[in-house]
Amino acid sequence: MRSQILALICLVAAPTGAAAGSFNPPAGCSAYLTVQSRSCRVSNYYTCSQDPSGDQWRADFDQQGLFFVSRVDFEGQWVESYEVNPMVRQTLDPGAEDPASFTELLGGLDSYAFNLSRDNGEQSRVRGFDRLTGASVQIDGISLLETEFEYSETDPAGNLLRRSRGREYIHPEWRVFFSGPSEWDGGAGYLPMDGSPVEFIFPDEPGFLSSQPVFECDAILSSYAKGPADGS
Repeated sequence: MRSQILALICLVAAPTGAAAGSFNPPAGCSAYLTVQSRSCRVSNYYTCSQDPSGDQWRADFDQQGLFFVSRVDFEGQWVESYEVNPMVRQTLDPGAEDPASFTELLGGLDSYAFNLSRDNGEQSRVRGFDRLTGASVQIDGISLLETEFEYSETDPAGNLLRRSRGREYIHPEWRVFFSGPSEWDGGAGYLPMDGSPVEFIFPDEPGFLSSQPVFECDAILSSYAKGPADGS
C-alpha cells in the first residue's frame, strides 16, 4: 500500500496532475466524500480494501496541489501520513501510553499520549485531549458535534516542536474530524487559523473528487504577496 500512496503523490503532485483538477484514489480504494474548506483547502476522503476495517484516508490540496495525505484508524489514531515537498512519511509508534480514542470522545472526553516517528529521523511525543463542548452545528446541511482540543508535540528531550489549540467538528457516524477555528504554534508564538468545512460534496454531485480549492484562495494569495512584513 505504501508504494501505491507514493505513486499517487508523485502523480498528483506533478504539474500536469494538479492542473487536471480531479483526484483519483489508488487502486483498490474508493472515495466517498470531498470537502471544500476555508483557507483555500479541499480534502478528499477514501477507504481502501487492503487496510484494516475502519481505516480511512484523506488527501489535502491547496492551490499548489497535493500537500498532505494521511490515514487514521477506527479510533482516529494517526496511523501514517505523508507530507509533500519535501516528502516525509510519519508513522505511529506501537505501544502508545494513552491511545487516541474516538469512542471515548463520543462519551465526552478523550486524552491521549503517543509517539511518532518520521523517516527523516525526527521522533516526537504527542500529548493532548479532545472534548465535546455540548454544541452542535449545521454546515451545508450536515449535522456536526463541536469539540475543543489542545495538544503539544515535543522531541525526545522535551523541547517543544509544535502545538495547537482551538475548536474542531466531528461526525459521529463517519468518525471523522474536521478543522475549526484554532491557533497553531511552531515555535514563534500562536497564529490564528480556520480551516472549517464550507461545502460537503458526495458522489455524483458537482465538485466531487475536485483537487481545486475554491474558498478564500484570493485572501491566501494576497497574504503570500505581502511577504514577511505582515508576519507570514
